[in-house]
Amino acid sequence: MFDTPQRTPLKITEARILISGGTAGVGLATARKFAAMGAPEVSINGRNPERGEAARAALQADFPECRVHFLAADSGKTDQAIGLGAAADDAMGGVDVLVNTTVSAYPYPTLFHKIDINDIEGMVLSQIMPHLLMCRAVMDGMREREQGVIINIASDAGKATTPGESIIGGLMAGIIMFTKTLAMEAKRSGIRVNCVTPSIIEGTLTHDTVMGGEFSGKLFAKAKQMAQLGVVNAEEMADLICFLSSPAAAKMTGQAISLNGGISAA
Repeated sequence: MFDTPQRTPLKITEARILISGGTAGVGLATARKFAAMGAPEVSINGRNPERGEAARAALQADFPECRVHFLAADSGKTDQAIGLGAAADDAMGGVDVLVNTTVSAYPYPTLFHKIDINDIEGMVLSQIMPHLLMCRAVMDGMREREQGVIINIASDAGKATTPGESIIGGLMAGIIMFTKTLAMEAKRSGIRVNCVTPSIIEGTLTHDTVMGGEFSGKLFAKAKQMAQLGVVNAEEMADLICFLSSPAAAKMTGQAISLNGGISAA
């Protein structure tokens, strides 16, 4: 018989948190939730130094017992992702929990034949590369410590086909499968990897962008009517992410969990 290693789950009150895309929306709500739960150190990452420093200062003022760091970088660029991982190590001494919330800046959904071919490369790289690069950037440290949690944010577009989401759906399916496969590899080192797949998230810039589009606004207005349990907001996403990072979910890995108010049963 094989001996199953018995590991003590890492408590949030002991965890060093890095949130890629943590200066607004779901990422910032998640940073706030972790700090409220007693995380000793939280690093938020973003591309905009002014917005990032403002977010850091607000979090630090609200949670003085938590050391809050802002680390400026584009996590979708290899050299900057490597630098971000190193900066997090320097600031906090390591990363115990990585949350990848970075989303593409390109507007969507859009019917495939209406997408400018010159935009496709940027859409692909900006959406999926941050998840791949940041997971790799923290993996060595987590493996060395034989513990860690990674939460990737994807979308139900990777589970259910929706007109206008041909590219985003393919990319989200890629993030979901990457998460599941990485979970199988990383479990040997005590690392858990899960994915959260929302649909519409109120109170975010992405929500405002898609609702402002002629095609996407009509599409998601219909979807909201299907959310008979209520449309999800950023704080509810943060609750789920923090649960998945906690000892209460210590035996959960490789899961892609929908949080969509009943829009679909994916």
